Amino acid sequence: MVVSMLQVLFEIPDVESIKDKRRIIRSIKDRLLRRFHMSAAEVDLQDSLRFAQIGGALVSNSKVFGETVLNKAFKMIEDDMPVRIQDMRIHSEEF
Repeated sequence: MVVSMLQVLFEIPDVESIKDKRRIIRSIKDRLLRRFHMSAAEVDLQDSLRFAQIGGALVSNSKVFGETVLNKAFKMIEDDMPVRIQDMRIHSEEF
C-alpha cells in the first residue's frame, strides 16, 4: 500500500473576509474529492486571511500512479483557482 501526500501553501489575493477564504478553500477541497478521489483538508493558517495550507492524500498500490494524480491535482489548483502558489510538496510512503 502506498500513501501519496500533497501539501500546498498558497496566497488568496482578493479576499476580504474569512467567509470568502473558506468558500475558496471548500471549493478546492470539493474539486479534489470529485475529480481525483482524494482526501483534503486545510491543515494550517486557519486564522490567516490571505494565506492557506491544504494537505491531501491518496491511497493506491503504486507510487508512480499516486504522484501522477497528485501532480494533476496540483496543476488544477494552480490553473483553475484564484490563488498564488507559495510552496508545494509531494511525498509518498510505502506501508
